[in-house]
Amino acid sequence: MQIKVSQIREKYKQGERKFPEIQLLEAEIIKADLRAIDFSGADFRQARLGLTNFSQGNFTRADLSEAILWGTDFSGANLSQIKLRDADLSNANLIQTNLEQANLIKASFRGANLTRANLSFTVAIEADFRISSDHRTNLTKAILTNANLSYAYLSQALLSGANLDGAKLCRAHLGKRGYDDLVSDLTEASLCGSDLSYADFTGAILVKANLKDADLTGTILDETNLQGAIMPDGTIHP
Repeated sequence: MQIKVSQIREKYKQGERKFPEIQLLEAEIIKADLRAIDFSGADFRQARLGLTNFSQGNFTRADLSEAILWGTDFSGANLSQIKLRDADLSNANLIQTNLEQANLIKASFRGANLTRANLSFTVAIEADFRISSDHRTNLTKAILTNANLSYAYLSQALLSGANLDGAKLCRAHLGKRGYDDLVSDLTEASLCGSDLSYADFTGAILVKANLKDADLTGTILDETNLQGAIMPDGTIHP
């Protein structure tokens, strides 16, 4: 369904919240307050939606590929099965957001807050979760079970208490970078049965992490803090 942004704003002011399956390619909605709106199945490809409040909204199956979403608030929103391929969510608020089965290939989450977000079964190949100019990407206690994070950039991200059971992190980048001392923090994270083959964990914190049955083939663990971690064979690292 074709609709103009101005019409959405007016209808929203009148109390309407449901706008499913609409088409807003290359639309611009900046600094708007559209919390609890229903854009399920909507087409927002290449849209500019920065700094807008979509908290508690519904974007199930929506397509936001290549969209600009800087600082956008999706906290508590339902983004399950969404397409965010090549989208820029730098510094976005994604606290407790449902991103289950989302397509996040090559999306940027630099400096985003994904505390307790659900990213289970997502495809996030080459996604960028690195630090932004002023924030570290926060995935504390996020659910990443069975997610595909192959070749993803997670250097300096906060992943303490995150659940990465069965996740694919083949050749993912979690090692520290040369110009500062910030490292990826996976304290007490669960990586049971995960594929960590050829991933770079140089200098990362894996204190009390659970690596039982994880694939560490070719994994780089130089200077990694594994104190108290459960290793793939079930032994506890000293």
